[in-house]
Amino acid sequence: MEKNNITTILLLGFPGLHNFQTVFFLLLLTIYCLTICGNLLVITLVSYSKNLHSPMYFFLTQLATLDIIVTSDIVPNMLLVVLHSGSSMTLPGCFTQLFFFGSSEASECLILTVMSYDRYLAICYPLNYYYIMNPMICLKFTIISWLIGFSVTLTLTVTAFQAHICESNVIDHFYCDFESILELLCSNLLIMKTLELIFGFPVLVAPFLIVVMSYAYIIHTIFRIQSPISRQKAFSTCGSHLTVVSIFYGTLVSIYLSPEKAKSITLRKIISIVYTVVTPLTNPVIYCLRNEDIKEAFRKIYLW
Repeated sequence: MEKNNITTILLLGFPGLHNFQTVFFLLLLTIYCLTICGNLLVITLVSYSKNLHSPMYFFLTQLATLDIIVTSDIVPNMLLVVLHSGSSMTLPGCFTQLFFFGSSEASECLILTVMSYDRYLAICYPLNYYYIMNPMICLKFTIISWLIGFSVTLTLTVTAFQAHICESNVIDHFYCDFESILELLCSNLLIMKTLELIFGFPVLVAPFLIVVMSYAYIIHTIFRIQSPISRQKAFSTCGSHLTVVSIFYGTLVSIYLSPEKAKSITLRKIISIVYTVVTPLTNPVIYCLRNEDIKEAFRKIYLW
């Protein structure tokens, strides 16, 4: 489908890198390889270690899978953008990238919310934890998270694709994100903004409120524990997840909810690099370094 005879989208990427172009390219390539290996390692450890066959680690494999999708959707083309000081994508390719990025981020937001609920049950209701978080419930939570994330993004992507694009086909970014595509459209803007607000509640606002409420109850319960050792153990079980959630929501809120986002394109790109490149790498690093169960599983597999 052509929009005003526009069949390609030009990505400006990072103008002005000059002497740092090769260094930045190699850095991105290294991070990408480490991200794929790190998340595959988490999935492998959870799959092969019986000690990690619990709801928390099952959800962790879903998080790792989504991180692989996000970084594989963005970084390969980003490497071309850096290498050639800009790049072009077909119009369908641009919207395909938007779909996979948006659906993965939305699903990850929901999976992180489910993980916070899992930690809430484990700490606040330990006796009923395995009864409530049985395998069937875990599977249902996962399927619902993926379905909501993909269906919401599909609706936004199809609506945007059917809109009329103005004369410009240039995006001052390194990938096709929702905000950049909105700047190209001359029609359906009110519909797109309305859908953005409507869908923002179930995939961003509501999950964020659930996470905050879950950790409010968790912290309240932990401080009521008399034993310092038990209190420290309770903190350690949710410390990794809380760190990941803080990084995820911190960058997401900064780029999408900050009123200053339109004033600094450079800052927008830097924040985007954090949650499309850096965060998918930090997630497995945080869980592998802070979680004794995963470290133990790694030692057993390595020695075996």
